[in-house]
Amino acid sequence: MQATHEDLLIEMRKLTDEKRATSNETILRQHSKDESHHSPVLPEVVVFPNSAEEVSSIVKFANEHRIPVVPFGVGSSLEGHCIPLQGGISINFQNMNQVVEVRPEDFLVKVQPGVTRTQLNQALKKYGLFFPVDPGADATLGGMAATNASGTTSVRYGIMRPQVRDLEVVLADGSIIHTGGLAAKSSSGYHLTGLFVGSEGTLGVFTELTLKVYGIPETTVAGRAVFPSVKEAVDGAVSLLSSGNSLARVELVDEPSIRQVNMHSDTSYPEKPTLFLEFHGNEGGIAQDVAFAEELLSANGSEELIFETDSIKKAKLWEARHHLAYAFKHGFSGREMMLTDVVVPLSELTGAVIYARELIESEGLPGGVLGHVGDGNFHSILMFDKNSQEETNKANRINERIVEYALSKKGSCSGEHGIGIGKMKYLQQEHSDTLPLMKMIKQQFDPNNIMNPGKVLF
Repeated sequence: MQATHEDLLIEMRKLTDEKRATSNETILRQHSKDESHHSPVLPEVVVFPNSAEEVSSIVKFANEHRIPVVPFGVGSSLEGHCIPLQGGISINFQNMNQVVEVRPEDFLVKVQPGVTRTQLNQALKKYGLFFPVDPGADATLGGMAATNASGTTSVRYGIMRPQVRDLEVVLADGSIIHTGGLAAKSSSGYHLTGLFVGSEGTLGVFTELTLKVYGIPETTVAGRAVFPSVKEAVDGAVSLLSSGNSLARVELVDEPSIRQVNMHSDTSYPEKPTLFLEFHGNEGGIAQDVAFAEELLSANGSEELIFETDSIKKAKLWEARHHLAYAFKHGFSGREMMLTDVVVPLSELTGAVIYARELIESEGLPGGVLGHVGDGNFHSILMFDKNSQEETNKANRINERIVEYALSKKGSCSGEHGIGIGKMKYLQQEHSDTLPLMKMIKQQFDPNNIMNPGKVLF
């Protein structure tokens, strides 16, 4: 029998306590949205569990009463993942934010899902270790695993999925399972850990993650290379990737984006397409790699090339890239931001970025092109008036054409933001032969469709 709104709050307070289940309107609103442009929807109740056992009891009750369950980290996702489209229970993991165990000799760490990326790296620093996946936002590790996040360092260290060794997951019936172990590899059975990473809360709720970590590099050098055109910048990035050096980050920021950075951060960078670079390694090796990079980038038309080793100057340089979305938001107050996300084979990257730039200019919307060009993943920032149907249509049209271009080149409709609400319609085109299998898996894990319904598949 379906529980009423009042009954639901009472039951959630029985399963936690009076203070950790609420229908306070302000808190409901905070859990009705993420950082995307998608319209908010209020949950019926927000619950703050302290343990996997409490999550299990919450989910079991929800399944018995056919109540939707939506996990919530910090709300930094970009495709509406944590918007509770059908109301129900929003599970906030802010109380489950402990670094459970650091295993330096195994290069592993166990964390609860509410631990943020910055919090984890602060805890790892004393062991000489760090967690490399950097999506820009200080997201929770649970959310990053749920969306298979990547970011600026993926060109060297990889995306989220290969970093996850084991997951503790609460399934739709309330049972608690582990998907992996501590060993570096296994040829035993299906790879369920990989299945759950990127499932966006539609198959289960993460309550603990075992993650791979790395030694902090002896030396890091950051750089900025300015080019006369997007084509030469992207070609420069591809040439670096083919050289086999210690490149850890290579990020593209186009001319309009640099202009926004200068206005927002009070910098005076040349307003031209720019690559932001970083090398990780030992001092001698990096010196050689930087020298070779200078030769390659100059050969590809770089007009200005600056490298920094000072920590403050490196942080300032990367601030330009990490704060780019906020630079656009503050520069175009009153407009909504749509942040697109596609990935293409490296051989198609130059054409895809130029195509995106031309589309934005042809539609006349403010916006920029940026991205993790080292792995073919790039984004377009589109600033539009949500109250104008014409501008909304323009933004949607640009997004759709960029996705269709990527798919035509055997790329993907999402390299890291995930599917959520916004990319569902492209799955049939990208996965026409395997989408029925995905739906069968969803039905098997969640027959009552309570786990983040309305996302990814249906």
